[in-house]
Amino acid sequence: MAAGLAWPVVVRQGDDMQLILIRHGETQWNKEGRVQGISDIELSSAGMEQARRLALSLKDSDIGVLHASPLKRAYRTAEIINSFHQKKIAVHPELMEMDQGDFEGLSFKELMAREKEFIHRWIADPASVRMPGGESLADVQTRAWQPIEKIIAGSQNALVVAHNFTIAAILCRLRNISLSEFRKTCVDTASKTVIHIRNGETHIETINDISHLNMPPEPDTVRDDS
Repeated sequence: MAAGLAWPVVVRQGDDMQLILIRHGETQWNKEGRVQGISDIELSSAGMEQARRLALSLKDSDIGVLHASPLKRAYRTAEIINSFHQKKIAVHPELMEMDQGDFEGLSFKELMAREKEFIHRWIADPASVRMPGGESLADVQTRAWQPIEKIIAGSQNALVVAHNFTIAAILCRLRNISLSEFRKTCVDTASKTVIHIRNGETHIETINDISHLNMPPEPDTVRDDS
């Protein structure tokens, strides 16, 4: 997305801060195309490498506070990023991925075969459906916005490590668009979305940036034993 696009957001006039939204690195379930949701899956070796490259791309960023979902894939990504910043990581259960209920653990191929009617409704109007035994996008947005609102009110540059649906729901709220348009705000694993909030407006500087994943690694520069 081009820089300079702006949307009104409820913050105190005069606030000026940067909010960096990070999606966790890859897991084995991501690679296999399985519904992950709140299942607590670790980063894969590829996901660890993604997190290291992400950390390198952020090592010179002015980050005042770090926040993360408690799920292992997000928290571990935050720890690796934090190797350059040495901040306390605040954990928020509200930043967890959408609870996908009965679908968790299924491959997308299995889901398409078993739940054709649901998939048709999800494609047509995702804001109107709830995952069987799980959450809706509105549920995710309502809970995730609680810590985000407080983070924005704190007026410190902040980095938040979360999940695809969670970040998409947050971005819909920041851009003041319907959750039915959430696919415009979906992000890849180990991506970063950089938002500048100033004078009561949200400016999207970059969205779903994964350029760092194509950079050559710098050996022995990232500590991942924090």
